[in-house]
Amino acid sequence: MNRKVTLVVPEAPAPASGALVGQRRIEKRGVRLGVLDNSKGNADHLLAMVVEGVRAALPVASVVSLRKDVVSLPAPQAILDRLAAEADFVVSAMAD
Repeated sequence: MNRKVTLVVPEAPAPASGALVGQRRIEKRGVRLGVLDNSKGNADHLLAMVVEGVRAALPVASVVSLRKDVVSLPAPQAILDRLAAEADFVVSAMAD
């Protein structure tokens, strides 16, 4: 039985990057690391390993670790605001 199969490859050009609105300076004392746990199983373990790796590679001044209550919903604005205020960069992870 011969059937014709049509494959569609949806490729789009890479979006152009926009101009940077602002840059944060990382103090000599180290980076302020934010961690957002999406509440899936083992995400906390994965993020702990990431924090250990960052600490081994860079000076870390502080770590703020927050957790979403519901895996399927976006993080509440209060969590995002706190991460924006207290972290130079944020790592988010999901795991199972």
